Amino acid sequence: MTAVRAGRTPAPGVLERLMPGYPDPRHWRRVPVTGQHYVDLGSGRPVLFLHGNPAWSYVWRKLLHRLAPHARCLAPDLPGFGLSRHLRPAGGVPDPYEAQLEGLDALHRHLVRDRGLPARGWTFVLHDWGGPLGVAWALRNPGVVERLVVCNTVAFPFPEGFRLPFYLRWIRDHRPVSGLVHLTNGFARTAVRAGVHRPLSPAERRAFLRPYARRAERGALTDAVRAIPRDPADPVWRLLEPPAGGTGLTDLPLLVGWGMRDPVFTPDLPAEWERRFPRAAVHRFPDAGHYVMEDAAPELAHLIRDFLEER
Repeated sequence: MTAVRAGRTPAPGVLERLMPGYPDPRHWRRVPVTGQHYVDLGSGRPVLFLHGNPAWSYVWRKLLHRLAPHARCLAPDLPGFGLSRHLRPAGGVPDPYEAQLEGLDALHRHLVRDRGLPARGWTFVLHDWGGPLGVAWALRNPGVVERLVVCNTVAFPFPEGFRLPFYLRWIRDHRPVSGLVHLTNGFARTAVRAGVHRPLSPAERRAFLRPYARRAERGALTDAVRAIPRDPADPVWRLLEPPAGGTGLTDLPLLVGWGMRDPVFTPDLPAEWERRFPRAAVHRFPDAGHYVMEDAAPELAHLIRDFLEER
Protein backbone atom coordinates (compact mmCIF):
# COMPACT_ATOMS: atom_id res chain seq x y z
CA MET A 1 0.00 0.00 0.00
CA THR A 2 2.94 2.32 0.53
CA ALA A 3 3.88 1.75 -3.12
CA VAL A 4 0.35 2.75 -4.16
CA ARG A 5 0.57 5.96 -2.11
CA ALA A 6 3.88 6.75 -3.73
CA GLY A 7 2.26 6.51 -7.15
CA ARG A 8 3.50 3.06 -8.25
CA THR A 9 0.11 1.54 -9.06
CA PRO A 10 0.13 -2.28 -9.27
CA ALA A 11 -0.95 -4.05 -12.45
CA PRO A 12 -4.74 -4.58 -12.72
CA GLY A 13 -4.62 -8.26 -11.84
CA VAL A 14 -2.45 -7.61 -8.80
CA LEU A 15 -4.65 -4.71 -7.74
CA GLU A 16 -7.78 -6.86 -7.86
CA ARG A 17 -6.11 -9.35 -5.55
CA LEU A 18 -5.00 -6.57 -3.19
CA MET A 19 -8.31 -4.68 -3.19
CA PRO A 20 -11.09 -6.87 -4.63
CA GLY A 21 -14.00 -4.85 -5.96
CA TYR A 22 -12.31 -1.46 -5.64
CA PRO A 23 -12.70 0.86 -8.67
CA ASP A 24 -10.02 0.71 -11.34
CA PRO A 25 -7.07 3.17 -10.98
CA ARG A 26 -8.30 5.16 -13.99
CA HIS A 27 -10.92 6.50 -11.57
CA TRP A 28 -8.35 7.49 -8.92
CA ARG A 29 -7.57 11.17 -8.37
CA ARG A 30 -5.56 13.34 -6.00
CA VAL A 31 -6.15 16.86 -4.69
CA PRO A 32 -3.06 18.77 -5.88
CA VAL A 33 -2.61 20.91 -2.74
CA THR A 34 -3.00 18.17 -0.14
CA GLY A 35 -2.37 14.94 -2.06
CA GLN A 36 -5.67 13.58 -0.75
CA HIS A 37 -6.77 10.48 -2.65
CA TYR A 38 -10.32 10.06 -3.92
CA VAL A 39 -12.31 7.95 -6.36
CA ASP A 40 -14.28 9.69 -9.13
CA LEU A 41 -16.79 7.39 -10.80
CA GLY A 42 -19.83 8.00 -12.99
CA SER A 43 -21.50 11.18 -14.23
CA GLY A 44 -24.38 13.43 -13.25
CA ARG A 45 -25.20 15.14 -9.98
CA PRO A 46 -22.37 14.98 -7.41
CA VAL A 47 -22.66 12.53 -4.53
CA LEU A 48 -19.89 12.64 -1.92
CA PHE A 49 -19.31 9.55 0.24
CA LEU A 50 -17.57 10.17 3.58
CA HIS A 51 -16.32 7.09 5.42
CA GLY A 52 -15.68 6.68 9.12
CA ASN A 53 -13.04 5.27 11.42
CA PRO A 54 -11.22 2.87 10.92
CA ALA A 55 -12.50 2.49 7.35
CA TRP A 56 -11.50 4.17 4.08
CA SER A 57 -13.09 4.63 0.65
CA TYR A 58 -12.89 0.87 0.07
CA VAL A 59 -15.99 0.53 2.27
CA TRP A 60 -18.10 2.25 -0.42
CA ARG A 61 -17.02 0.07 -3.36
CA LYS A 62 -20.32 -1.85 -3.64
CA LEU A 63 -22.42 1.32 -3.64
CA LEU A 64 -20.08 3.13 -6.03
CA HIS A 65 -20.48 0.54 -8.76
CA ARG A 66 -24.26 0.42 -8.33
CA LEU A 67 -24.79 4.19 -8.22
CA ALA A 68 -22.24 5.35 -10.83
CA PRO A 69 -24.77 4.92 -13.69
CA HIS A 70 -27.01 7.44 -11.91
CA ALA A 71 -24.66 10.03 -10.34
CA ARG A 72 -21.12 11.39 -10.14
CA CYS A 73 -19.82 9.35 -7.21
CA LEU A 74 -16.90 10.83 -5.28
CA ALA A 75 -15.35 8.85 -2.45
CA PRO A 76 -12.33 10.45 -0.74
CA ASP A 77 -10.02 8.94 1.80
CA LEU A 78 -10.03 11.35 4.70
CA PRO A 79 -6.52 12.67 5.49
CA GLY A 80 -4.59 9.98 7.34
CA PHE A 81 -6.88 7.18 6.13
CA GLY A 82 -6.66 4.79 3.19
CA LEU A 83 -4.45 6.13 0.41
CA SER A 84 -4.35 9.70 1.77
CA ARG A 85 -1.39 10.80 3.81
CA HIS A 86 -1.83 12.28 7.30
CA LEU A 87 -1.64 16.07 7.10
CA ARG A 88 0.22 17.46 10.11
CA PRO A 89 1.30 21.11 10.03
CA ALA A 90 4.78 22.07 11.16
CA GLY A 91 3.30 23.84 14.19
CA GLY A 92 2.20 20.61 15.82
CA VAL A 93 -0.71 18.17 15.96
CA PRO A 94 -3.93 19.80 14.71
CA ASP A 95 -7.40 19.42 16.14
CA PRO A 96 -8.68 16.27 14.35
CA TYR A 97 -12.01 17.82 13.46
CA GLU A 98 -10.61 21.09 12.16
CA ALA A 99 -7.93 19.27 10.17
CA GLN A 100 -10.54 17.08 8.47
CA LEU A 101 -12.81 20.06 7.76
CA GLU A 102 -9.90 21.87 6.13
CA GLY A 103 -9.31 18.77 4.02
CA LEU A 104 -12.94 18.88 2.88
CA ASP A 105 -12.53 22.57 2.01
CA ALA A 106 -9.57 21.75 -0.22
CA LEU A 107 -11.38 18.80 -1.81
CA HIS A 108 -14.47 20.85 -2.66
CA ARG A 109 -12.41 23.71 -4.10
CA HIS A 110 -10.46 21.27 -6.26
CA LEU A 111 -13.56 19.48 -7.52
CA VAL A 112 -15.29 22.74 -8.46
CA ARG A 113 -12.28 24.60 -9.93
CA ASP A 114 -10.31 21.77 -11.49
CA ARG A 115 -12.86 19.04 -12.21
CA GLY A 116 -15.81 21.13 -13.34
CA LEU A 117 -18.30 20.04 -10.68
CA PRO A 118 -21.08 22.44 -9.64
CA ALA A 119 -20.50 24.44 -6.48
CA ARG A 120 -23.95 23.53 -5.15
CA GLY A 121 -26.53 20.79 -5.42
CA TRP A 122 -24.52 18.06 -3.70
CA THR A 123 -25.71 14.95 -1.91
CA PHE A 124 -23.63 13.75 1.06
CA VAL A 125 -23.64 10.07 2.05
CA LEU A 126 -22.24 9.84 5.58
CA HIS A 127 -21.12 6.99 7.79
CA ASP A 128 -19.61 6.84 11.28
CA TRP A 129 -17.08 9.69 11.77
CA GLY A 130 -18.01 10.98 8.34
CA GLY A 131 -21.37 11.98 9.81
CA PRO A 132 -20.31 14.78 12.14
CA LEU A 133 -17.61 15.86 9.69
CA GLY A 134 -20.01 16.09 6.75
CA VAL A 135 -22.74 17.84 8.73
CA ALA A 136 -20.29 20.33 10.29
CA TRP A 137 -18.90 21.14 6.84
CA ALA A 138 -22.39 21.55 5.37
CA LEU A 139 -23.32 23.96 8.16
CA ARG A 140 -20.20 26.01 7.42
CA ASN A 141 -21.02 26.06 3.72
CA PRO A 142 -24.77 26.69 3.49
CA GLY A 143 -26.39 25.93 0.19
CA VAL A 144 -23.82 23.43 -1.05
CA VAL A 145 -25.54 20.28 0.21
CA GLU A 146 -29.12 19.71 -0.89
CA ARG A 147 -29.65 16.12 0.29
CA LEU A 148 -28.30 13.93 3.08
CA VAL A 149 -27.98 10.17 3.41
CA VAL A 150 -26.85 8.95 6.82
CA CYS A 151 -25.78 5.41 7.69
CA ASN A 152 -25.01 4.44 11.28
CA THR A 153 -23.68 7.77 12.41
CA VAL A 154 -24.54 10.74 14.61
CA ALA A 155 -24.56 14.49 14.08
CA PHE A 156 -25.94 15.54 17.46
CA PRO A 157 -25.07 14.94 21.13
CA PHE A 158 -25.65 11.36 22.18
CA PRO A 159 -29.20 10.98 23.55
CA GLU A 160 -29.74 10.40 27.23
CA GLY A 161 -28.97 6.83 28.19
CA PHE A 162 -26.61 6.14 25.29
CA ARG A 163 -23.22 4.85 26.33
CA LEU A 164 -20.20 3.99 24.20
CA PRO A 165 -18.92 0.42 24.51
CA PHE A 166 -16.28 0.07 27.17
CA TYR A 167 -13.48 -0.66 24.70
CA LEU A 168 -13.99 2.63 22.88
CA ARG A 169 -14.05 4.49 26.20
CA TRP A 170 -10.80 2.79 27.20
CA ILE A 171 -9.09 3.76 23.95
CA ARG A 172 -10.41 7.30 24.20
CA ASP A 173 -9.66 7.92 27.87
CA HIS A 174 -6.47 5.97 28.62
CA ARG A 175 -3.26 6.61 26.71
CA PRO A 176 -1.65 3.24 27.61
CA VAL A 177 -4.66 1.48 26.10
CA SER A 178 -4.68 3.64 22.97
CA GLY A 179 -0.94 3.05 22.67
CA LEU A 180 -1.43 -0.71 22.79
CA VAL A 181 -4.25 -0.53 20.23
CA HIS A 182 -2.06 1.57 17.98
CA LEU A 183 0.78 -0.93 18.30
CA THR A 184 -1.35 -3.97 17.46
CA ASN A 185 -3.84 -2.35 15.04
CA GLY A 186 -6.44 -3.90 17.33
CA PHE A 187 -9.20 -1.39 16.62
CA ALA A 188 -9.20 -1.95 12.85
CA ARG A 189 -8.77 -5.71 13.20
CA THR A 190 -11.80 -5.90 15.48
CA ALA A 191 -13.97 -3.55 13.40
CA VAL A 192 -13.51 -5.49 10.18
CA ARG A 193 -15.07 -8.54 11.84
CA ALA A 194 -17.49 -7.10 14.41
CA GLY A 195 -18.77 -4.39 12.06
CA VAL A 196 -20.49 -6.79 9.65
CA HIS A 197 -23.20 -9.38 10.08
CA ARG A 198 -22.20 -11.29 6.94
CA PRO A 199 -18.47 -12.00 7.19
CA LEU A 200 -16.20 -10.45 4.60
CA SER A 201 -13.96 -12.68 2.57
CA PRO A 202 -10.34 -12.98 3.75
CA ALA A 203 -9.22 -10.90 0.75
CA GLU A 204 -11.72 -8.14 1.63
CA ARG A 205 -10.58 -8.09 5.25
CA ARG A 206 -6.97 -7.77 4.14
CA ALA A 207 -7.94 -4.91 1.82
CA PHE A 208 -9.65 -3.09 4.70
CA LEU A 209 -6.55 -3.43 6.86
CA ARG A 210 -3.83 -2.98 4.24
CA PRO A 211 -3.49 0.85 4.55
CA TYR A 212 -2.82 0.41 8.27
CA ALA A 213 -0.28 -2.39 8.10
CA ARG A 214 2.50 -0.10 9.36
CA ARG A 215 2.37 1.62 12.75
CA ALA A 216 3.29 4.96 11.17
CA GLU A 217 0.07 4.83 9.12
CA ARG A 218 -2.36 4.33 12.04
CA GLY A 219 -2.15 7.72 13.74
CA ALA A 220 -5.44 9.06 12.37
CA LEU A 221 -7.34 6.02 13.63
CA THR A 222 -6.27 6.57 17.23
CA ASP A 223 -6.69 10.35 16.97
CA ALA A 224 -10.29 9.92 15.83
CA VAL A 225 -11.21 7.65 18.74
CA ARG A 226 -9.55 9.97 21.25
CA ALA A 227 -11.58 12.85 19.78
CA ILE A 228 -14.96 11.22 20.50
CA PRO A 229 -16.96 13.66 22.71
CA ARG A 230 -17.20 12.71 26.36
CA ASP A 231 -20.45 14.45 27.37
CA PRO A 232 -23.12 16.82 25.98
CA ALA A 233 -21.02 19.84 27.00
CA ASP A 234 -18.03 18.77 24.89
CA PRO A 235 -17.06 21.66 22.59
CA VAL A 236 -17.03 19.33 19.58
CA TRP A 237 -20.82 19.36 19.55
CA ARG A 238 -20.77 23.11 18.81
CA LEU A 239 -19.55 22.27 15.31
CA LEU A 240 -22.97 20.75 14.71
CA GLU A 241 -25.04 23.69 15.92
CA PRO A 242 -26.76 25.77 13.22
CA PRO A 243 -25.87 29.45 12.97
CA ALA A 244 -27.77 31.77 15.26
CA GLY A 245 -31.37 32.05 14.08
CA GLY A 246 -30.91 29.36 11.44
CA THR A 247 -32.64 26.01 11.04
CA GLY A 248 -29.47 24.19 10.08
CA LEU A 249 -30.08 21.17 7.88
CA THR A 250 -33.49 20.14 9.19
CA ASP A 251 -35.20 21.30 5.99
CA LEU A 252 -33.05 19.10 3.74
CA PRO A 253 -34.40 15.81 2.36
CA LEU A 254 -32.90 13.07 4.53
CA LEU A 255 -32.58 9.33 3.99
CA VAL A 256 -31.49 7.14 6.90
CA GLY A 257 -30.20 3.62 6.17
CA TRP A 258 -29.40 1.84 9.44
CA GLY A 259 -27.85 -1.52 10.23
CA MET A 260 -29.63 -2.72 13.36
CA ARG A 261 -26.92 -5.19 14.40
CA ASP A 262 -24.45 -2.38 15.10
CA PRO A 263 -22.58 -3.10 18.36
CA VAL A 264 -21.80 0.62 18.86
CA PHE A 265 -24.62 2.71 17.37
CA THR A 266 -27.66 1.25 19.10
CA PRO A 267 -31.34 1.52 18.03
CA ASP A 268 -31.71 4.67 20.16
CA LEU A 269 -29.76 6.60 17.52
CA PRO A 270 -31.95 6.07 14.43
CA ALA A 271 -34.88 6.96 16.70
CA GLU A 272 -33.10 10.21 17.53
CA TRP A 273 -32.65 10.94 13.81
CA GLU A 274 -36.42 10.45 13.41
CA ARG A 275 -37.16 12.78 16.30
CA ARG A 276 -34.91 15.54 14.95
CA PHE A 277 -35.89 15.06 11.29
CA PRO A 278 -39.56 14.05 11.39
CA ARG A 279 -39.84 14.07 7.57
CA ALA A 280 -36.86 11.75 7.10
CA ALA A 281 -37.23 8.45 5.28
CA VAL A 282 -35.84 5.88 7.73
CA HIS A 283 -35.04 2.32 6.67
CA ARG A 284 -33.83 -0.20 9.22
CA PHE A 285 -31.97 -3.29 8.06
CA PRO A 286 -32.42 -6.01 10.70
CA ASP A 287 -29.63 -8.23 9.31
CA ALA A 288 -26.99 -5.54 8.77
CA GLY A 289 -24.23 -4.41 11.10
CA HIS A 290 -22.30 -1.20 11.52
CA TYR A 291 -21.07 -1.43 7.93
CA VAL A 292 -24.57 -1.42 6.50
CA MET A 293 -23.12 -0.68 3.04
CA GLU A 294 -21.44 -4.10 3.19
CA ASP A 295 -24.33 -6.14 4.55
CA ALA A 296 -27.17 -4.48 2.63
CA ALA A 297 -25.48 -3.01 -0.45
CA PRO A 298 -28.12 -3.86 -3.09
CA GLU A 299 -31.05 -2.65 -1.00
CA LEU A 300 -29.27 0.48 0.22
CA ALA A 301 -28.10 1.39 -3.29
CA HIS A 302 -31.66 1.05 -4.57
CA LEU A 303 -32.94 3.37 -1.84
CA ILE A 304 -30.25 5.97 -2.54
CA ARG A 305 -30.89 5.83 -6.27
CA ASP A 306 -34.62 6.47 -5.76
CA PHE A 307 -33.82 9.20 -3.23
CA LEU A 308 -31.61 10.99 -5.75
CA GLU A 309 -34.38 10.90 -8.35
CA GLU A 310 -37.03 12.38 -6.06
CA ARG A 311 -38.03 16.00 -6.64
